[in-house]
Amino acid sequence: DRNFQGRSYECMGDCADMHSYMSRCHSCRVESGCWMMYDHPNYMGNQYFFRRGEYADYMSMFGMSNCIRSCRMIPMYRGSYRMRIYERENFMGQMYEMMDDCDSIMDRYRMSHCQSCHIMDGHWIFYEQPHYRGR
Repeated sequence: DRNFQGRSYECMGDCADMHSYMSRCHSCRVESGCWMMYDHPNYMGNQYFFRRGEYADYMSMFGMSNCIRSCRMIPMYRGSYRMRIYERENFMGQMYEMMDDCDSIMDRYRMSHCQSCHIMDGHWIFYEQPHYRGR
């Protein structure tokens, strides 16, 4: 339940279906690492990035309509980061290579849409809106 009330479950790694441990989850405490949480079993549906901290009512924080149903730990990575983004589906159209954070694809590359990408190194998170906002 919210504010760390009710039953609890400690997850040390990937969990494809939390329903077998608890019927609902409305608050979360991340003690270490980074996690991707999903609102459907088997790592499906909307995904939400959680880092170390307390999330007493994450549904309100992230505007979620469903509670967490599965989660996956993001492994530590210390190498280089490299990705190619494409303006069209299936790696078509204009391509740009990125090696660092970008707070606005539109401002940096004059791209109105990014329809596909090829991750070559590292972990990346895309956001719907500029400046790391949106889903």
